Amino acid sequence: MISVQDVTKRYALGKTTITALDHVTLDIDAGEFLAIGGSSGSGKSTLLNVVGCLDSPTSGSVEIDGEQTDRLSQSKLNSLRLNKIGFIFQAFNLVASLNVFENIELPLLIQKNISTAQRRERVRFFIEKVGLADRMRNKPVELSGGQRQRVAVARALATKPRVVLADEPTANLDTQTGIEIINLMHTISREEGTAFVFSTHDPKVMSRADRLIHLQDGRIIDEVVNPGDRAEQILFSSDASAERRGKTGARKEVTI
Repeated sequence: MISVQDVTKRYALGKTTITALDHVTLDIDAGEFLAIGGSSGSGKSTLLNVVGCLDSPTSGSVEIDGEQTDRLSQSKLNSLRLNKIGFIFQAFNLVASLNVFENIELPLLIQKNISTAQRRERVRFFIEKVGLADRMRNKPVELSGGQRQRVAVARALATKPRVVLADEPTANLDTQTGIEIINLMHTISREEGTAFVFSTHDPKVMSRADRLIHLQDGRIIDEVVNPGDRAEQILFSSDASAERRGKTGARKEVTI
């Protein structure tokens, strides 16, 4: 469904160029529950931004459902993001003045291709799905962190996207609540057939993935199917292997 081919992303900071992604190649299947693991600064968020068409690669290509994103006009990119990609952010990014129902409904109002009755039915469906039927008239300030993230999950799913991209979705939650959110995402992925791609540095979260991609210094250094409870061991061993092979330091800082 998604193909990332030889993607490199560089940023210019004054006279310095930072390589955030270094020749990354990755395929993502429909309905897959994929974790991107790695320490802070490894390139996880940058990869999600490139896949989600929020940023463009310096070189390489991203293809979504057969469409090469660098060949799309801005209006077609906007349509792609709205109709095929859902986003979940670690800071929740809910609109403070809107209640739960209204926050989830918002992307459907922008989408404009369904009737009022269909829109409201879909919002209620996903409110039920994330277990917040008794909170639909509450505003974000009246919710716990876990409840806010559940609203964010429902909002991301409301447009029925092909893939949901979640950047550190448990970072602002306690351990137990974080696990509950990941379990919820996993259940919805199975029931709805939606692919989920989430970044994290927490092995407990990674253990739920169908596949674990380990990023280090902007490069993929390991890829494991069904990591389960071995996630922490996998990360440690692949970090050590990369050190031995001299593959660290890929995030280059070049003075120009």
